[in-house]
Amino acid sequence: MDINWFLIGLGVTAAVVLLFRDWRLTIGALLLNYIIRAIFMFEQQSVLANEHVLAQIGTLVAVKVITGLAVTAILAITALTFSRDYGLETLDEFGLSELRRAARAAQRQRATEPFHFSDYVMPFWAGVLALFASAALPWVYAIAPTPAADFAWYWLLLTGVFTIATAGDLLKIGLGLLLCTSGVDLLYTIVVSTPNASGLNIFPMALLSHLHILLALAIAYLSGLLYGRLKTLELNELYKR
Repeated sequence: MDINWFLIGLGVTAAVVLLFRDWRLTIGALLLNYIIRAIFMFEQQSVLANEHVLAQIGTLVAVKVITGLAVTAILAITALTFSRDYGLETLDEFGLSELRRAARAAQRQRATEPFHFSDYVMPFWAGVLALFASAALPWVYAIAPTPAADFAWYWLLLTGVFTIATAGDLLKIGLGLLLCTSGVDLLYTIVVSTPNASGLNIFPMALLSHLHILLALAIAYLSGLLYGRLKTLELNELYKR
């Protein structure tokens, strides 16, 4: 039995987004997820079997990778701007030197911060549930033309839902929404790429990419609103005021 490393890569990167809280890890994992998902679509036999799609496969991969770069750039800038680690509300017009000092202080604080195992219990068991469901659902209700594609889109959708359910900050909710959208995007692309389907068209691909970017921009906007009011992106602060 051949091992599908691209499918494993999709699974691992989505699991990192679900399990970890550090935006540096989760946004980096999301970017890798976009890139691996594009290669996974290329690899799928349902895509390669259609000669019309094969002629457009370079465009497909390029669009998905560029979308991933744009989305993660928006989220990374949002996290850098509104992350409470840097205490941006204390910066004045000499912000460059203050930003360096604040960044060093945040690194020292993070290094001395204790590890809370309880923060990872619920995401871990949510990931286990998503894994079992993603492995079982293709046998119960198969939609995509291959079991690998079915597992991939179910996994992305379920990890996205559980990421939203276990999120502690607004940025993590955005990552979960993007994982859900990626799952639906993958399913649509694989299904329309089968030989008997309509095939890929530029307009739907562009529309899906714009949806990803608009979601990232919406999360950035809402993060700005929340940070402007509470000086943090942590959702639990909403219940303290």
